[in-house]
Amino acid sequence: MSKQQAEVPYGTLDLLVLKTLAVMGPLHGYAIARRIEQVSGDSLQLSQGSVHPALIRLEQEGWIQTEWGISETNRKVKVYSITKTGRKQLLVEVANWEKATSLVARFLEES
Repeated sequence: MSKQQAEVPYGTLDLLVLKTLAVMGPLHGYAIARRIEQVSGDSLQLSQGSVHPALIRLEQEGWIQTEWGISETNRKVKVYSITKTGRKQLLVEVANWEKATSLVARFLEES
């Protein structure tokens, strides 16, 4: 029996990446994607095609930074970490998510 794969609602991947880096510390892109999948109970499947553009966007915003490192398989990889500005943005993203989900919940509760 296979689990149904959930789709990441537009705009939430930034929140998931920022939260992952805030909790786990510096990680390379593949590790970020696998951690998000793990926390989701494997109900999300993230491709490099979705994670990589998000990482570029977050770096351009100044919310994450990169440096070169070595992976567990001894390969040269970009390692991402959250910046001070990114930690502030994470708080904004969480507040926005809570407002949005609260609004939708009100509509779902209507008869």
